[in-house]
Amino acid sequence: TWMDASGKVELCDGRTGRPFGRKIAVGYMYLMKLIHLVDDKMHARSTGPYSLITQQPLGGKAQFGGQRFGEMEVWALEAYGAAHTLQELLTVKSDDVVGRSRVYEAIIKGKAMGKPGIPESFKVLVKELRSLGLDVKTLDKSGKEVNIDEQEKLAGKRMPRIFGKEKAKGRI
Repeated sequence: TWMDASGKVELCDGRTGRPFGRKIAVGYMYLMKLIHLVDDKMHARSTGPYSLITQQPLGGKAQFGGQRFGEMEVWALEAYGAAHTLQELLTVKSDDVVGRSRVYEAIIKGKAMGKPGIPESFKVLVKELRSLGLDVKTLDKSGKEVNIDEQEKLAGKRMPRIFGKEKAKGRI
């Protein structure tokens, strides 16, 4: 055979044609095709299902979920100073139910978007802390106590009916 027991062979320099000073280890090269096709990986979402508890978009392509925006991505946007983009991603495009409806209404009427509401994940956290026996209170800038549930009821009166009779009649 052309290879000794150590798996080394005497190779020659391609420029000079002289052999190298030592024998060099060589072996067979393998090339394996990975079956990752773009059509299988591609995924997009405009609207879709939401989690019943957190009101966040479901995860994964199979459940027609949204793209995860993790902690490191949040840090990256924060480092770039993209505060408005970050606020939109973490509220309206995530789990701010009232804000989502307000944005929809603003787009339909051609008006400016209002302030984002309180994320549902924060409300779930407050409810979990209260279930542990902690007296959690939410305060506004002036220090007055704000009832999250009352705020949602008031905002809910102004919400448009997105999935009501209008959709059934084909108006949306």
